[in-house]
Amino acid sequence: MARPIWSGALTFGLVSLPVRLHSATESHTIRFRQLERGTSDRIRNKHVNERTGAEVAAEDMVKGLETDGTYVVVEPDELDEIAPGRSRTLEIDGFVDLDEVDPIYFDRTYWLAPKGEEYAKTYALLHEALSRTNRAGIATFVMRNREYLVAVKAEADVLAVHTLHWADEIRDPKEELSPVPGKRRLPEKELKTAVKLVETLDMEWHPEEYRDTYRERVLELVEAKAKGETYEKAEQPPQATDVVDLMDALQRSVDEAGERRGRGGKGRGKGSKGRKKPEGGLEELNKKQLYERAAHAGVPGRSTMNRDELIEALGKAS
Repeated sequence: MARPIWSGALTFGLVSLPVRLHSATESHTIRFRQLERGTSDRIRNKHVNERTGAEVAAEDMVKGLETDGTYVVVEPDELDEIAPGRSRTLEIDGFVDLDEVDPIYFDRTYWLAPKGEEYAKTYALLHEALSRTNRAGIATFVMRNREYLVAVKAEADVLAVHTLHWADEIRDPKEELSPVPGKRRLPEKELKTAVKLVETLDMEWHPEEYRDTYRERVLELVEAKAKGETYEKAEQPPQATDVVDLMDALQRSVDEAGERRGRGGKGRGKGSKGRKKPEGGLEELNKKQLYERAAHAGVPGRSTMNRDELIEALGKAS
């Protein structure tokens, strides 16, 4: 079990609940080493004095903030002294309807656990209350010398803490985008066809069916280069749809989506029911197992396929 990254007390009203905070996600990003070209020699970064060029030891490095052209040095213990309570308390100010929190405010997610079995009842009471009311507790706390605004909400069986962006961290799209799309009058025929396309591509949300295909392609590239083999290059991105051809592109998209659904392809509407199951028990496999079979069978384009497309491709390959 992973060690908690923070521990303290979750408070709401006069209730104080000792808790531990754990990371809810982990990164699978491929991290390359920096090497000198033509060698296997690693390149390392060093902390050096900008003026003298001399290397500086970790114990001799301090934090400093520039003000009026000079630096004010702040020691680690001084940062702890200004917020001893805040760094040990996750204080809920109130509870809001989850539907009122714009998704743009959400940042990272953590799991919250009670510190011991003796606190399980209080933990369960808060979890059930939040679940029944569809509300989240808005709180602030200090972790690693930084204050966080968070939403405490009930997930399936546990409490989750979602860090939120501060209001002044949200960029105004009118200032960032050029041109700003805005609202405009749209041809009713094109709009109805676009709505039909969205409805035709309706599907259920199954996050386990999605994976980092770029990471897989990178690993395939590395494996191929290690063996001295050629590697499959990706297709070029599609050209932008011309405004003149927009209606035609929309209609063809609707037709193709309907055909795929009829064949049991992408989409989970009525058209996918009653289709003939492929042989070999492919329907019983998860997406990872299907992908492994597709890799073994040498199915081209497998890294961009969803689960239903993998089943169809493997059925043809067999």
